[in-house]
Amino acid sequence: MKVQIAKALFNSHSYAEYRKLVSDLLLENKSTGNEQSEDLTLYSTLNETRMNRLDKTMDITDENGFKLKSLKGEYIWLVISEGWCGDAAQIMPIVNKMAIESGKIELKIVLRDENEDLMNLYLTNKGKAIPIVIIIDKETGNLLGHWGPRPKGAADLIKNYKKEFGTLDEKAKTDLQLWYLHDKGLTTQEELINLMADLES
Repeated sequence: MKVQIAKALFNSHSYAEYRKLVSDLLLENKSTGNEQSEDLTLYSTLNETRMNRLDKTMDITDENGFKLKSLKGEYIWLVISEGWCGDAAQIMPIVNKMAIESGKIELKIVLRDENEDLMNLYLTNKGKAIPIVIIIDKETGNLLGHWGPRPKGAADLIKNYKKEFGTLDEKAKTDLQLWYLHDKGLTTQEELINLMADLES
């Protein structure tokens, strides 16, 4: 196991601990991360509302539930996240429910800014995009693969928007959140399940 991974696992949070950490910071008008600003606190507040909603309403489909329960091995999903990240807010509740549903996956969460060494191993186009799900074999500690920071449809939407307008503005962020709303977490479920199937085959 890489040193960066071992160190991150040692300092990781469960989903409940992660949610509490974000909530407790919001009570002090703060967000997670090294940088503090009104915008980041506002995003964190919005994201908390989103995650509360998704925790209640988001479902794993029966077919996906069956596939998750049928996994042969046992795994750790180590996720790099931050409370202010809009993509993380949409994806974390899904990843949590998938882990619970499987009975074979332990979910661990670390903050990006506290784990720079780890983040630098998983850059997207040289940027520190999150969330990143790192898949580890629980028995051997071997790194098997990773997924993120967005499902394909969401990634395409942002790439095309950037190509057309040259920048990401509030409209791009709104379009992205609408994409997630309509998708209902299905693409994330399918992509992660397909990755797990590939790793097991």
